[in-house]
Amino acid sequence: MRVIVTGGGTGGHIYPALAIAKGILAQQKNAKVLYIGTREGMEARLVPEAGIEFAGVSGQGLPRKLSLETVKVGGKSIKALWETKQILKKFKPDLVVGTGGYVSGPVVLTAAFFGIPTLLHEQNALPGITNKILARFVRKVLVTFPESIPHFGASRKIVLTGLPVRQEIGRISREEGAKSLGLDGQKPTLLVTGGSRGARSINQAMPFVLKELANHPEIQVIWATGKATYQETLKNLNDLGIQWERKNWLVLEYLKDMPQALACADLFVGRAGATTLAEIMVAGKPGILIPYPFAAENHQEYNARALEKKGAAWVILDKDLTGEALWQSVKALIDNPEKLKKMAEASQKLGQPEALSKIVEVCLETAWQ
Repeated sequence: MRVIVTGGGTGGHIYPALAIAKGILAQQKNAKVLYIGTREGMEARLVPEAGIEFAGVSGQGLPRKLSLETVKVGGKSIKALWETKQILKKFKPDLVVGTGGYVSGPVVLTAAFFGIPTLLHEQNALPGITNKILARFVRKVLVTFPESIPHFGASRKIVLTGLPVRQEIGRISREEGAKSLGLDGQKPTLLVTGGSRGARSINQAMPFVLKELANHPEIQVIWATGKATYQETLKNLNDLGIQWERKNWLVLEYLKDMPQALACADLFVGRAGATTLAEIMVAGKPGILIPYPFAAENHQEYNARALEKKGAAWVILDKDLTGEALWQSVKALIDNPEKLKKMAEASQKLGQPEALSKIVEVCLETAWQ
């Protein structure tokens, strides 16, 4: 079995594509997988690092306004179609899987034109423009959120699979997670993160929360500030006279032990990217979600509202975020264990721990045999 996967531009498109590639290779020992991405994108580095064969093509996202740059980008897209055609002729895939981002466009479209079986995976509650266009030409569209289904025309093509998450998520006990981080598994724990780069607005709101939590030694905190703002955040805490180096607080630059942190957390605070939400749902954790306001088509708010609607999360918009607003929400939930429990149960119901198995199964059913 020979499979091409494609997706790029952001980690939100790349990591699901890599998970699918690895899932196929694990299931089909004789499979060959090739990842097509742009030469300039993150995927050009991340894919070879993951041990997957990579082929680069031209391409970049379309500017929002018509300009000379639009013409240049259009030229790159035409070139990408030609380059993709050459790769397809040489590799001869039995299946092409796209996870979104502008590179998916020419790759999936060219494959569909040549009659090669094609699939799409949509990560967000509001589909990206590339996937909405491509949905007309592919055999199946795999979705993460039921809320995305109405945005695609042909519902017969849609399969609700969820989004692949790290295998350890949801499989580590609370005690084990807490012990690995040097925390107490019996104490209520707040997990705060803005992703690998961090979220400045969350980091600016958190000092107020910590100031209040200084009076609540029974509450533990795991706060990953992100690399970009770590030193700035520590300076801010020191300037405010907040003693942040405590036994029950972890203020970290980067959280490499996310599965362990989720295992021992009672409440999550962070952005609403699809991968983040897939992980907290599989782990069965309630959330206070602060959608990134500049995400394409505002998709993070749509993701967050999907969880809020099902009773699994509260939403604070970035423009409304203050230290006091965040603290009021945290306090209201930590002080109400019954409410937290109901939200955790709602979150767990939305989780798709077998997402990767479902996706691989559809891939095998769709591919040329």
